[in-house]
Amino acid sequence: MTSRDRPGILAGYRVLDCSIAMAGPFAAQRLGDLGADVVKVEPVTGEWQRHAAAGGAGGNRINVSFLSLNRNKRSLAVDLKDPAGKEVLRRLVAGADVFLQNYRPGVAGRLGVDYASLAAINPSLVYVSISGYGEDGPYARRPGQDLLLQAMSGAMLSAGRAGEAPRAAGQYLVDAVTASTAFEGVLAALLHRERTGEGQLVTVNMLDVITTLQMQELSVHTVGGLPQTRSAQPHAHVYIRSPYGAFETADDYIVLAFPPLRTLGEIIGEDTFLSMEDEEHGWTGRDEIFARTAARLLTRPARHWLDAFAAAGIWAGPVYGYADLVQDPQIRHNGTFVTYDHPTEGRVTVPGFPYKFSATPPRVDRGAPLTGEHTREVLAEAGLGEREIEELLARGTVAETS
Repeated sequence: MTSRDRPGILAGYRVLDCSIAMAGPFAAQRLGDLGADVVKVEPVTGEWQRHAAAGGAGGNRINVSFLSLNRNKRSLAVDLKDPAGKEVLRRLVAGADVFLQNYRPGVAGRLGVDYASLAAINPSLVYVSISGYGEDGPYARRPGQDLLLQAMSGAMLSAGRAGEAPRAAGQYLVDAVTASTAFEGVLAALLHRERTGEGQLVTVNMLDVITTLQMQELSVHTVGGLPQTRSAQPHAHVYIRSPYGAFETADDYIVLAFPPLRTLGEIIGEDTFLSMEDEEHGWTGRDEIFARTAARLLTRPARHWLDAFAAAGIWAGPVYGYADLVQDPQIRHNGTFVTYDHPTEGRVTVPGFPYKFSATPPRVDRGAPLTGEHTREVLAEAGLGEREIEELLARGTVAETS
């Protein structure tokens, strides 16, 4: 049996994904990529992300946002406000290993799917609750939206020019890191359960995630006592010496990361750098060094500087757009993107997996499902008979693909 023929490393585990938007679905998708049986439990009208296409990228029946966050899942469409729908979910919980939700605080309790209620049904359940600011506390009811958390975390004032507006990351950074953190939490809790048989509640909140991601920067502030001070020049990190950031050349942009000043001066023809000390002047003369470097780099094309810096062992590189990234030879060598055929969306190419396993590699076994595509088979697996399923469908408690 080859590694591609073996079941995924998480085969045999069932995950009930009751989350919406990005962080929860992305975490559940990672589990599905590793072989877990992920059942996406969504409203009969479909999860919110089905109706909100990021970038306006629609699809035939599934928009790109939903497609990108929900592969390797089956869809069960059920109305959890209906008592019969709640009973369906309870029956699924009895045989599940992981329950993942990112409801607003208090909603899980009102639906009867809070940890205490579900642990009473299945004490070995790993229950993951994702929130914006925490399960309780003064901000618990604030909207946990990515940009709001980026701004609150301090990260937006760690780069750019003093006096200019803060600049957000060009990705849903907090959502993505929260997804990875929840994924880690599930794996750790499952390992604990393998050792002890004990399930538990795992809580992850976006504010703590983006704060602890800045472990080094915030420690420099809290332990080292250094203020978070932006420069007059567009320095890329307040706690790294100059020059550090993106620079324009005669034909393109490059990035340059804290080179030895004397070596840099020799290469770019800036004699004032030849007598400078990296760990002294790189801080005290940060704006001057940045400005002089920027002026010199404008005189030659990007390839000239990148070749010269590479020969001297200086850290520098090109600035890619997405079109450049997908064609990069290392990306192609790594197999970073995967291409597969989706029943309704055709042949799609999307980012693949951030890890590799020699014996049990992740893979795409199914694309993102249609709303309720697997309602019948999931309910049958939970022990519901055909007549009972038909009754639930007839009353609108559950739905299937039309």
